[in-house]
Amino acid sequence: MSTPARAALRPLRMAWRRLTSMRTALILLFLLAVAAVPGSLLPQRPLNPDKTDSYLASHGGWGRFLDRVGAFDVFGSVWFAAIYLLLFISLVGCLIPRIRLHARAVARKPLPAPRNLGRLPESGSFQTAQPPADYAVAARRALGRRWRIVQRPEPGGTLTLSAEKGYSRETGNLIFHLAVLASLLLIAIGRLYSYQGSRIVVQGPDQGFCNTVSQYDSWKPGRFAAEGKIAPGPFCIDEMTRFTADYTASGEPSKFAANVTYRRNVDSAAEHATITVNHPLRLGGDRLYLIGHGFAPQLTIRMPDGTVRHDTAVFIPQNAATLLSEGAFKEQGAPGKNQDVGIRGFFAPTPEQGGDGAIRSVSPKVDNPVLGIFVYQGDLNYRGLPQSVYALDASKMTQLGAVNLAVGQSHTFGNGVSVSFDGWVPWASMQVSHDPSQGYLLVAAAAMVLGLLGSLGVRRRRLWLRITPSAGAASGSPTVVAVGGLARSDSGNFATEFTTLMHRLRDAATEAHDERSQRADQPVSLIGAGEE
Repeated sequence: MSTPARAALRPLRMAWRRLTSMRTALILLFLLAVAAVPGSLLPQRPLNPDKTDSYLASHGGWGRFLDRVGAFDVFGSVWFAAIYLLLFISLVGCLIPRIRLHARAVARKPLPAPRNLGRLPESGSFQTAQPPADYAVAARRALGRRWRIVQRPEPGGTLTLSAEKGYSRETGNLIFHLAVLASLLLIAIGRLYSYQGSRIVVQGPDQGFCNTVSQYDSWKPGRFAAEGKIAPGPFCIDEMTRFTADYTASGEPSKFAANVTYRRNVDSAAEHATITVNHPLRLGGDRLYLIGHGFAPQLTIRMPDGTVRHDTAVFIPQNAATLLSEGAFKEQGAPGKNQDVGIRGFFAPTPEQGGDGAIRSVSPKVDNPVLGIFVYQGDLNYRGLPQSVYALDASKMTQLGAVNLAVGQSHTFGNGVSVSFDGWVPWASMQVSHDPSQGYLLVAAAAMVLGLLGSLGVRRRRLWLRITPSAGAASGSPTVVAVGGLARSDSGNFATEFTTLMHRLRDAATEAHDERSQRADQPVSLIGAGEE
């Protein structure tokens, strides 16, 4: 390659080295955590568009700035995806060389003993009456199987033992980082193939739904989740038979539970289950969560033409602390006669009248609730466009009056319209979530924990023994054993460990000598020819 080409590639190589360094990976991991903070502090448009619009309306220019930089869809923004992708590339680039080096280190034999073991951070020596070969066997037995040991001969009959342990430390470190890499990949795959559908279910018969796209109030598929195709199959929630909400004396929620009747598929037998917060109903690869609740007032409405309607409408909480809720009833009259009746209302579970005469709620508990209604007559949908079921467009309607009703009360308005407040039933908001990567993510999380425990708990150690026979070994002079040790990590704890090893090695010399003496003292019986 020519010199100009090398010069042109040099900045790219430097950038690649910096990107694939572990320091860069840690910085990107920190940036990813920081970038996720707005996703937990600010309302996210894919999850709650109404709350996002309310935030934009109340924060003016600051809200518009946050919207332009993608703060209301953090996990779908370009900058979050860029950090995510760079972190993935950085981990791949720094792990591949480390895996290759670790494989070579595992396959390589422990290093030969240094010439002077006394220069090592930890060293010592002692004498034994055993020959070098016998003591080498005893020393290997004393060190145990946790050490990788290689025996090498040296001139003059000297033997060396090279022992090393702690390879699993780097193995655990690599398992941890590989599990992090797998988690990033699985999260991305899960986002692409997952879906979420939500549905408000009113307590009572004929209010259920099946796991099909057309029956959800909101549907959020992943990029590769097939529209209209549900996996693993259509289950059905036939009925929410009972919803209970328990509160403390101060009005704080303590327990929400929904009793449901369901079928695992359209042809299976009905089953019963109780869904609580953080304890979803699991159906194959789907999870059915309980994410919210509210009230659905029941009215009896007499229309201008004399017909009577019985209706139940879902009211949406406007105050999470007191569950003061708003909603609308829409009753179609004869076409073209402006006899439609629309009712805009609010529901106060525990009502209290303020100084201005307005009714407000002071607690989410239901205690003598009040339904405030504003009744209109006219054309409900003069534009012929789809409308929200929770709001009323009264621009082409005439207000007939307003009244606050307790359960059982009724009121008559003009044109023969009358309204009776019959009571209320609870509703629950249920969310179906499907993520094909969830089980694999659990395995990756377990691998991260195990790898982290291995990398923190295992210590890398090296130990060498030089077993030297004395010049007068034939006359019974002792064998000299020199020991040296080196800590590859957390060396501050190695002094105590080395002292323990020295005691074990000395004891091994004594035990080997005792065993040899016992064998020498045992009588030998020889049976010669001709003996009986």
